[in-house]
Amino acid sequence: MLELSESYNIAKQMRDTLKDKIVSEVVVLQTPHKFTWFWGDKNSYEELLEGKQVTGANSYGGIIELELEDVRVIFADGAYPRYYDNPKKFPKKSQLLILFDDDTSVGVSVQMYGFVGIFKEGTCEEGYYLGSKAKISPLSDAFTYEYFKQVYEQSKGKKVSAKAFLGTEQRFPGIGNGTLQDILYQAGLHPRCDMGSLSEEEFHRLYTCTYDTVRQMCEEGGRDIEKDLLGNQGGYQTWLSKKTVWTPCTKCGYELRKGSYLGGTIYYCEHCQRE
Repeated sequence: MLELSESYNIAKQMRDTLKDKIVSEVVVLQTPHKFTWFWGDKNSYEELLEGKQVTGANSYGGIIELELEDVRVIFADGAYPRYYDNPKKFPKKSQLLILFDDDTSVGVSVQMYGFVGIFKEGTCEEGYYLGSKAKISPLSDAFTYEYFKQVYEQSKGKKVSAKAFLGTEQRFPGIGNGTLQDILYQAGLHPRCDMGSLSEEEFHRLYTCTYDTVRQMCEEGGRDIEKDLLGNQGGYQTWLSKKTVWTPCTKCGYELRKGSYLGGTIYYCEHCQRE
């Protein structure tokens, strides 16, 4: 799934690779996928995009936004954009295919489920998109310890686990179930750990690990379990993921485990992460 480090790096690659390209054709639902959802009227996508020039790209949390003059294209969750520089390599199956006048393209495939949106700038009213744009990013200088505490204060009064705090209710857009695994591993906290039980020292460590881990993931090109715009795996080596489960913990040597919690898979070391 697209999380903060993937959207950050793919947006950067789009700025480097797609800038000034002009859209020549748009193909929607070349191969329909029942778990692909569209923001805006998909029947208007071709009219909105054809003839438009790529002017930039941004990321907001786990959302990628491609700018084409006054039109925006957004990708979220499992909707992965991929760049193709040779017509012979254009995908035979895609949920969205944007072709440019220099015989290159961007195709979108969906893993599990995904969202795609194409609309005039300033007209999208989808809450997830607007929330991601409005919240302070962990990559921002404004993401301070005081801000982190303030977000937690808003959760007080109800029991919140470490996983729920980091990964739900759009408290920190772009920190999803994948990213938070490594944050909690470095912080020594189990995903089920009650946030109310944390000492001041543990809470500050959680903030520091959030700040440092997200930046490292971005600097190293995203996680090694995901791919970028060019189809390459990210350079950040995950501590806890499907790649490391059942292998020895690098801190204590005990076997890393996995389980299910809050609707997703969790990975953990039962010795190094307190529950």
